[in-house]
Amino acid sequence: MKLVVAVVQDQDSNRLSNALTKNNYRATKLASTGGFLRSGNTTFLIGTDDSLIPKLLEIIRENCRSREQMVAPVSPMGGNADSYIPYPVEVEVGGAIVFVLPIEQFHHF
Repeated sequence: MKLVVAVVQDQDSNRLSNALTKNNYRATKLASTGGFLRSGNTTFLIGTDDSLIPKLLEIIRENCRSREQMVAPVSPMGGNADSYIPYPVEVEVGGAIVFVLPIEQFHHF
């Protein structure tokens, strides 16, 4: 048994959730915030058998895509904010960060 932790951008959250349900995967959704852009993410916790991991990763890959987005950088910490001029920067956002962890025991009470 494995625990899959998938961190996805909020824009992809509903699409992934629907695809997981359609393919009989059960998931717990947690609201989370990214550290770099300080934007909303959704973290999915999915427990599944080892044999189902390839199909699960395919579903995540198909429903979570990266995209380019213009963002204004956060002002520097401890610096002089008066001289700081935030120019928008184009960065790649989205996609999914996926961790696959082994589970030693599983209990359902």
